[in-house]
Amino acid sequence: MASRINPISGFPEFSPAQQLVIDNIVRLICRTYESFGYTPIETPAVERLAHLVAKGIEGKEVYVLKRAHGLDDDSDAALALHFDLTVPLARYVAQHYSSLTFPFRRYQIQPVWRGERPQKGRFRQFYQCDIDVIGDGKLPLSFDAEIPGIIFKLFSEIAIGDFTIRINNRKILTGLFASLGLRSEDGVRAAMHTIDDMEKTSTEEAVRRLRDLEVAQADIERLLLIFRTEGQSNEDTLSLLRSMSVNEEFETGVNELSEVVAEAPLHVMDVNDPIGNSCIDQTGKLAPPIGGNPRARYASSFRIDLRIARGLDYYTGTVYETRLNNNPKIGSICSGGRYDNLAGAFVDQALPGVGISIGLTRLVSQLFDAGLLKAPRATPARVLVAVQDRSRFQECVSIGHRLRSAGISTEVFLAELGLGRQMRYADQKGFDIVVFGNAHELDRKCAKVKHMRSGEEKEISLSQLAPFIHMQLE
Repeated sequence: MASRINPISGFPEFSPAQQLVIDNIVRLICRTYESFGYTPIETPAVERLAHLVAKGIEGKEVYVLKRAHGLDDDSDAALALHFDLTVPLARYVAQHYSSLTFPFRRYQIQPVWRGERPQKGRFRQFYQCDIDVIGDGKLPLSFDAEIPGIIFKLFSEIAIGDFTIRINNRKILTGLFASLGLRSEDGVRAAMHTIDDMEKTSTEEAVRRLRDLEVAQADIERLLLIFRTEGQSNEDTLSLLRSMSVNEEFETGVNELSEVVAEAPLHVMDVNDPIGNSCIDQTGKLAPPIGGNPRARYASSFRIDLRIARGLDYYTGTVYETRLNNNPKIGSICSGGRYDNLAGAFVDQALPGVGISIGLTRLVSQLFDAGLLKAPRATPARVLVAVQDRSRFQECVSIGHRLRSAGISTEVFLAELGLGRQMRYADQKGFDIVVFGNAHELDRKCAKVKHMRSGEEKEISLSQLAPFIHMQLE
């Protein structure tokens, strides 16, 4: 059928089969976050524009709200669709401060909107899955150390291949830049972006941009040596940093990073624990737990990377990025960090926090494209009850009830089509099992059970139907 509908650029839609996989991942994310004590909240789609742009978000990327179509009133122009979920969290905590218990752990899964140029993996609307913990006045670095353990548990369970959690501390960078004479907000911001982009641009481009900031050539060469730490162990990188005498801020950053790196392994299960209750395999189905030594695998997945800066201005300490080792072009699949004054626009009380965000839509779209996630089923039901004889329709509906009561998701085929068409329907949608029966079989309180992948058929009594199917689906 020819269609005159063009997709809206930057606003993705997924097939039913893909959406089922995405929903499975969302459930796993919620379960993982909740296992560490994080509580869900939801905030409005809009925030005040002034609050969004005050935290380093470029105004041109924010969707400003207008009044209803056809009305000239611009009274809502001061509101904008939220760009991320961290600024809304800061406003939420400040607004509900008196009713919250601190440290306040929350997770939030909602769409966000950005006025970016649509391209592969970049959308104007996408879901984010955030966790943050907010302290009242103080927030110990132990919370920064716990975050990598949550990332490790989550992506091990999604089972999308080897990944590396990369960590740094922004005070190390701001201390270095201050020692080079870069103290203005614009200069520090430009230098941060240059370092953060080093993996995506050439060394020559980084040198050019630093020269534009009037950094001396000798200092540029020193910076490049510091930031080329690929292949070094965490211990070697920390030893290099401790050997440098820069300034107090730099030293504070090194001490904070050392403390987080030392404590982080404590937040990963030891060798005697399973990695989790279950995993999501490449087809989106739940799979058995990953074996092996979690802490040993974690040790190889956790690296200091001094190039990690994060672009948003509100980060003040620890920063994280996570990337897939075999698919680096996908970019960061999970990022975040520490912020000490994000709520300053709303309240005088110090409310430091640390958290991470997963750009879920961006991530899964690229995992589907790379073949790391597959979507074989277009139905949440595992069983289809086909109606072979329309005169026995009521009994087929009763079989559906019987299977659902036993905890088996089941669809009864209601359209009046022949058995062959119903089997093609079952194959196209990815049902595991089809149950059907003619009048003779149903008179004997039996039905046929067909396993769609193997093609095997077996006659089973209705009283044993649910236990048999449970065994088939295990």
